[in-house]
Amino acid sequence: MTKTKFNFKPFLAPKYWPSWIGIFILRALTLLPYRLQMYIGKALGLLSYALIPKRRHIVETNIRVAFPQLSKEEQKHLVKKTFASTGIGIFETAMAWWGSKRRLQKMVSIKGIEHLQNALATGKGVILLSAHFSSLELSGRLLSFTQPFQVTYKRAHNPLMEAILSYSRKKHFIDAINTYDTREMITALKSNVATWYAMDQDFGPRLHVFAPFMGIPTCTLVTTSRLAKMSGAIVVPYFPKRSDDCCKYELTIHPALENFPSGDDLDDATRINDLITQHVKEAPDQYLWVHRRFKTRPPGEPDFYTKL
Repeated sequence: MTKTKFNFKPFLAPKYWPSWIGIFILRALTLLPYRLQMYIGKALGLLSYALIPKRRHIVETNIRVAFPQLSKEEQKHLVKKTFASTGIGIFETAMAWWGSKRRLQKMVSIKGIEHLQNALATGKGVILLSAHFSSLELSGRLLSFTQPFQVTYKRAHNPLMEAILSYSRKKHFIDAINTYDTREMITALKSNVATWYAMDQDFGPRLHVFAPFMGIPTCTLVTTSRLAKMSGAIVVPYFPKRSDDCCKYELTIHPALENFPSGDDLDDATRINDLITQHVKEAPDQYLWVHRRFKTRPPGEPDFYTKL
C-alpha cells in the first residue's frame, strides 16, 4: 500500500474546478450519519432515473431482457430500485475512499474467508473473481481489513478522477493495476498476491465467447481462464451484498474453482456466469445494470438497445 501524498499541482487549472467542487461536496457528505448518506444516495439515484432518459432506457432494456418473467409493473419497480441502488453506490464509493476503518469494519460480515486464505497458503497466487455490483468499491475496502489484496480497474476519462481513483486504491490496497496491463497482473499473481478481477462487462468481440448469463447468450471475456493458465493462479469467486437496511454488508467467498481453467473457454465462462447469475438473483437491484451488458450480440441477432 502506497504512502505517497496526492499531487495537487497538475489539477489546479480552472478546467478542473467543477470536478473539485463535486469532490469536496462528496467528501463533506461522508461526514454525515451513514443512514442519511444512503437516503441522499437513493434520492440522487431516483433523480437520475427521471432526468437521464438514455441511461434509463439501458436499464429498462437490461431488466426486460434479464427478467422476462416479471410483469411490466414489476420490471419498472426493479428499474427504479436499480437507480436507487446505483445512487447509494456513489456514497459507498466515497466511504471506501475516505471512511475510517473503525467506522467501516463494524458493517461487514464475511462468509468463507478460509477459502481465500487456504488458496493463498498454496503460494500460487489468487484471482479474486467478482462482478460489478454497486457496492463493489466499498466491499473491496471492507474485505481488505481481513485480507490485503490488489485491485484491477479501468482508467477514468477525467484525469483528475483518474488520479484520485488511483491514489485512493493504492492507499487502501496493495496496488491498483490497469485492467489492460496483463503483464503486471501475471507478475503479481506469480508473487502470490491476491488480485481482484471482474470480467462481466462487454468489451466487444475480442477474446470472448457467448456464454449464458441470466439465460441469455452474452459476450463474455475469457481472460480469467487465460490469466489463470499463464500465471498458475487459483480462482476464488467472491461477491458482495448490501442488507435491505443499507447498514450491513455480507461478503461471500466461494471455494476455489476446481479444474480451472478446463481448457474449454465456453465451459469456463459459463461456470463463472452461473455464479454471477446466482448472486444477481439474490439482489437484482444491486447489479450494475446501468451498462449495456448485452451490447454485443451473436451474428444475426438484433441490437437489444435500439429503440423501437
